[in-house]
Amino acid sequence: MSTESDDTTALLARLADGDEAALETLFSRMRDKLLRMVRYRIDPRLAGRIDPDDVLQEAWIAAVQRIESFHTEDETAVFLWLRKITVQVLVDLHRKHLGAQMRAADQEVRIHAPVGPNSATMSALLVASLTSPSGAAMRAEQGAKLAAALDAMDPVDREIVMLRHFEELGNEEVAAVLDLTRSTASYRYIQALAKLKRALDPKS
Repeated sequence: MSTESDDTTALLARLADGDEAALETLFSRMRDKLLRMVRYRIDPRLAGRIDPDDVLQEAWIAAVQRIESFHTEDETAVFLWLRKITVQVLVDLHRKHLGAQMRAADQEVRIHAPVGPNSATMSALLVASLTSPSGAAMRAEQGAKLAAALDAMDPVDREIVMLRHFEELGNEEVAAVLDLTRSTASYRYIQALAKLKRALDPKS
């Protein structure tokens, strides 16, 4: 077993015993992933009012307050726990600042992240990774096609694309977030990408 693995195992054991210093170290290691999630999921209308770092600070405080209720020595479970806390902080901030403007959670698929960019925003972010460089008019047309494909997609499949492409989570993490088997998460991701590529090129 590597020294890094030994260190992680020791940190997880300490966290299971309620060690705040161990939580701080693990939170620091997972900070980039959590920050990436916040940056992609924060509503553009709040971009100038909410600092992603402040969201993580609130999430850290909430995690410390709940440390006694968390008992596991699994690294993925720790990340999912911290991610869930961070998502809840973000949801609360959306409700506080947007109120009735925020889509009702009941209208969303029951997943761990009921906030995120709309299809138009996702398509704008995706078009660069799924297409080759081209003129502005062509890219706008491609973006519109992707947005329509995302709108027509099953909400879980759309979320899988979000988790894999923007949060950069691995298949095992995506499966855990959405309570799917790893094979199901992988299959649905491949199928979702195929649908998006067909939207850009029906002959593909």
